Amino acid sequence: MKLVSWNVNGLRACTGKGFLDYFKEVDADIFCIQETKLQEGQIRLELEGYSQYWHYAIKKGYSGTAIFTKVEPVSVRYGIGIDDYDREGRAITIEFKDFYLVNVYSPNAQRTLARLDFRLNWEDKLREYLVELDGIKPVVLAGDLNVAHKEADLKNPKSNKQNSGFTEEERGKMTELLDSGFVDSFRFLNPDQKDAYTWWSYMSRVRERNIGWRIDYFIVSQKLADLISDARIHSGIMGSDHCPIYLNLEINKD
Repeated sequence: MKLVSWNVNGLRACTGKGFLDYFKEVDADIFCIQETKLQEGQIRLELEGYSQYWHYAIKKGYSGTAIFTKVEPVSVRYGIGIDDYDREGRAITIEFKDFYLVNVYSPNAQRTLARLDFRLNWEDKLREYLVELDGIKPVVLAGDLNVAHKEADLKNPKSNKQNSGFTEEERGKMTELLDSGFVDSFRFLNPDQKDAYTWWSYMSRVRERNIGWRIDYFIVSQKLADLISDARIHSGIMGSDHCPIYLNLEINKD
């Protein structure tokens, strides 16, 4: 089963920069997007063969998630049951026969760390939610988690100590999540790979020089780890300040 996740940083803008070309080329079974920056009715996508599920933020032009799937779901849930986060359109859960897929856009702590407490509480609530689901059936967590977990996950770790997305607190929450029975799929297959990033600043030539961060993930239940056959970063795909990530699981689509 082929899965893709991409923070598109505004879907309307991304569709003008090749989104649909990539979507058709990659031919994923399940395609997750974050930061749609849309309200209902602001875009119409003709995606033949896919069911579409959208979670919009109440605030216009902000946040938002969506899932496009060829695989028929058992159930769909919007949010994680906490209004402060759900009103920002940050999560969609789709239940399939063999697993849950949770697509999230984690809050950014902001440059001044003004939202760090909001972010850390999200981490605790999301972990509790994922552990609860994992007690029922395995989980695949997809999305922009807004944290570089290890020093190998960003170009300049020393100069970014205690910056948003690389604070000890945020990194510690990622460690807690993984210690709760989950696996970072990319690191599972590529434990020592360096210079593998999914986000780059829009500053001049930063992406060209690959001065980036790996903050987009497929995290899977440990019980799914042996079914990971491929995990890649499609860094050559433009259209956003993030690039898509790809996961292949040896799970029957039917």
